[in-house]
Amino acid sequence: MSLGSTNAVQICSICADICEACAAECSQHSNKHCQECAESCKQCAEACRKMLVS
Repeated sequence: MSLGSTNAVQICSICADICEACAAECSQHSNKHCQECAESCKQCAEACRKMLVS
């Protein structure tokens, strides 16, 4: 990203998509570790999406 790679946008987009899918799956389970994972994945997806517009 810092070198202006032409693949950076695609990598961030894929990462965000994967994190969102993980968050959606984990949020369906009531276990504490699943809920913690879902929250972490949501935060990761948000960070990746922010990098897309930076």
